[in-house]
Amino acid sequence: MGKERETDAKAHAWAVLLTAHARLVERIEAALAAAQLPPLGWYDVLWALESAQGRQLRMHELAEHVVLSRSNLTRLADRLQDAGLIERAAASEDRRGAYCVITAAGRALRKRMWPAYEAAVERYFGAHISDREAAQIGDALGRIARAVRTMPQASGESARATPRARKAAAGAASR
Repeated sequence: MGKERETDAKAHAWAVLLTAHARLVERIEAALAAAQLPPLGWYDVLWALESAQGRQLRMHELAEHVVLSRSNLTRLADRLQDAGLIERAAASEDRRGAYCVITAAGRALRKRMWPAYEAAVERYFGAHISDREAAQIGDALGRIARAVRTMPQASGESARATPRARKAAAGAASR
């Protein structure tokens, strides 16, 4: 395959990834709303906290696990705290720092959200690919996510990716 064709194939794959991601998230959000459940961002934060050691993360650590921008994450954490789904606990090792800690109510809501989320993922994603394709997609996107995470920033790039760029790469992350 010539260099131009290879580049075209990669550009096409990138464009399709972005489009598929946007459409999938839209459909999953709609499925959660139809089930009278909170948005996907809530699940994302609750799952990251529930999965973390001690069921707690500092905000900067939480930001590494979710696809929201820092400012959106702070506002969402405030809403989750107001709803009693997370608490903020002072960090004993750093008086200025705090942990976000999932509450029992937060774990219960995340568990209640999972069946609707799982069904939507299967309906809109899993039903359209084979197990072999899923493994290939997971391997390729996981490799990309790991590589990007360890690459130095190019000069002129901001330290944080845009929310859209992070969302595109997030599908390859841990889940």
